[in-house]
Amino acid sequence: MSLITGSPAPAFTLATAAGPAGSVSPAGSVSLTDFAGKPLILYFYPKADTTGCTREAQEFTALAADFAALGATVIGVSKDSVGKLQKFAAKYDLAVRLASDPDGATIEAYGVWVEKTLYGRRYMGIERATFLIGPDGRIAQVWRKVKVAGHAAQVLAATAAL
Repeated sequence: MSLITGSPAPAFTLATAAGPAGSVSPAGSVSLTDFAGKPLILYFYPKADTTGCTREAQEFTALAADFAALGATVIGVSKDSVGKLQKFAAKYDLAVRLASDPDGATIEAYGVWVEKTLYGRRYMGIERATFLIGPDGRIAQVWRKVKVAGHAAQVLAATAAL
């Protein structure tokens, strides 16, 4: 399934890790319906605590106050366990919510479970992608095959333009 601008965002409910001490991200769960009337940024990444995924989370964390000022929430989604996400958030003092999708249902619903190639080997994995969901619950913008450097700033600019 390929989501495009204007498509209704697929519903989801995912377990979340608590953020670092003092953060506003408690452990629990998060659903699309929690953000009705507010912008939501869902970014999908392959694996917690790897180089690119760490940089991406850090870039979103650096702009967390700017997203919050727009009333927007940023949630990173991977297949990692809640425990691994908890350690990842604590290790890097991340200010974004991290959600676990171990069975991949949400990852597939957003069309980011794709065939990848590494050193000639083909395998299935998560495509680094970001979805800006508008206050109306529809996809406002999609970024696929994301390059990490500067991406969070692009998403912030698009969120501000909603």
